[in-house]
Parts: sequence; structure tokens; C-alpha cells
Amino acid sequence: MGRLIILLGGNQGNITKTFRAVISRLESELGSIVECSGYYESEPWGFESDYNFINQVVEIDCSLSADEVISITQGVEQEFGRMKKSSEGYTSRPIDIDILFFDDLIVKSTKLTIPHPRLHKRLFTLLPLTEKWAEYIHPEKKRTIQQLAEECTDKGWVRRVNY
Repeated sequence: MGRLIILLGGNQGNITKTFRAVISRLESELGSIVECSGYYESEPWGFESDYNFINQVVEIDCSLSADEVISITQGVEQEFGRMKKSSEGYTSRPIDIDILFFDDLIVKSTKLTIPHPRLHKRLFTLLPLTEKWAEYIHPEKKRTIQQLAEECTDKGWVRRVNY
């Protein structure tokens, strides 16, 4: 089994209800859920929106390949209302699934990059990761998640919220 760590995000609809349904679907498709962070609210990153985002990190025991994982996660995104972008840039969405890490795998292809190429620049990703994975070492940066969070220059606000 491999250690797959993903980030769920969304800012449209009943986000926590969507997250619960998505996690259930991912568990049936990818493998057993090991850990989940709490929920974190943040302002949109990279674009303007009237709605804040909610994010949650999920660790899954997964025996599939990285290509199988991206195919499944993109299918789940579409199933739960994610529309493909017609232009460049970020937009509001009911669900986004980012693959952050898959063991210590490093993948750079046209359809997938692991570790996620911007996770070290985003507090909305790093803060939920510090909850349960603070000592995890980024395979390319060779720094712990805690170190990356402390060094992050993202000026956006992020707070843990209870639902």
C-alpha cells in the first residue's frame, strides 16, 4: 500500500456535505482512509470570489498507480460538479482534489505533478498538513511540512473552523 495525501477544496454549495460524500467515494475507489485533518477556511487564492474556500487534507492507503489515482480523482471531481476550465486561471468550484504526495514519488508529466508543485507556497495547504503530517519530509524540498509552513510567504488568511 502507498501513502496518498490529497487536499480537498471547494467554495460552492454545501462544502462539508460534499467533502463527506467525496471521501466516501474515494475510499471505495482508492483505498482506506487513514487520517483526515480538520476543516480550514481561507480566502480565494489567485482570484477574486465572494465566497471563501474550505480545505481538508486526507491520507489514503492506496495500491493504485499515480495515473490511476489522477484518473479517478478527476472523475470524482466531475461527478460532484467540477467543470473543466475554459480559460487559464482559478475559479470558484464545488470540489477540487489535489494530489499532494504519493509516498516519496516524484512525477512530472503533462497530466500530473507529484508532489503538488505549489503546496509549499500555500498556507491553505500547509496549515491542514501540519495537523497530522508536520514531520513529513517533502521529497523534493527536503524540508518538513512544519518547516515549509514556517517559511511560507503566503500572506492570505487561513483559520481552522468547526462544522
